[in-house]
Amino acid sequence: MQQPFDRAAEDLGNAIHLEHVNVQVPDQRLATLFYVAGIGLTRDPYLMVSDSNMWVNAGRSQFHLPSGRPQVLRGHTGIVIAGRQALLQRLAAVAPKLEGTAFSYREHNDHVEAICPWGNRLRCFEPDAERFGRIALGMPYVEFDVPRGTAEAISRFYPEIMGIPASVDGGIARAKVGKDQYLQFRETDSAPSEFDGHHVQIYITDFSGPYRRLRARNLVSREDNQFQYRFCDIVDPADGRHLFTVEHEVRSATHPMYLRPLVNRNPDQTNRTFANGYDQAPWAMGPDQYDG
Repeated sequence: MQQPFDRAAEDLGNAIHLEHVNVQVPDQRLATLFYVAGIGLTRDPYLMVSDSNMWVNAGRSQFHLPSGRPQVLRGHTGIVIAGRQALLQRLAAVAPKLEGTAFSYREHNDHVEAICPWGNRLRCFEPDAERFGRIALGMPYVEFDVPRGTAEAISRFYPEIMGIPASVDGGIARAKVGKDQYLQFRETDSAPSEFDGHHVQIYITDFSGPYRRLRARNLVSREDNQFQYRFCDIVDPADGRHLFTVEHEVRSATHPMYLRPLVNRNPDQTNRTFANGYDQAPWAMGPDQYDG
């Protein structure tokens, strides 16, 4: 008998990739210590290699860290990275050099939370196919703290305006912005801090449809070029009520940088324990872990 398939399980909707989170940092050296030496990610060797900006690879996604007044994402970024004990050792090693900053880290049951020198929070998880898909190294979600009573309307904004599937459950709205990637909005009782200009970047396939709907509501905040535009305000599509502000950099799938190959080093490789063939870290689970 032919095996039945759930074809809808493979639907992505309009968004096909969450590529980067962008926050300004005032000190590139301290950023290198945290994101590269501490977390174990990889500085992009090809682009932004001066001291005014740094792109840090995490699987097929990135952190963009331009120099400037520090920006803090109001929530946290989820990272999948293998090797919890090695991560803890790296964070302990950089801790003395980050004294006097907001840096800290703490173990939890299912993750390690690491806070950058300026207050950005990362939650670092071990690979888990059931929870995060087949990501071995990457950025499965970005979560924002939003005011109480906004999640339901946020879950309508993304499908109605952006063509992006979304759901809401228990005060958490989830918009699917790539394969096993989400923007999450968790309701909290505390008032969010003032928006400071940080942004997330997504690729979409229907580029013009959301643009027309955003522009009709006067929500397009910046016209970057032929391949991308931006908006900041999330509103209730029913009545225009403002819900939350975070800049979205929206790129077309024809953007020249779409799925540009990214280099990911194996942070366990050292000169003292060097082994040929193990310099790079895989961003997806191997065939021995195939579950489909």
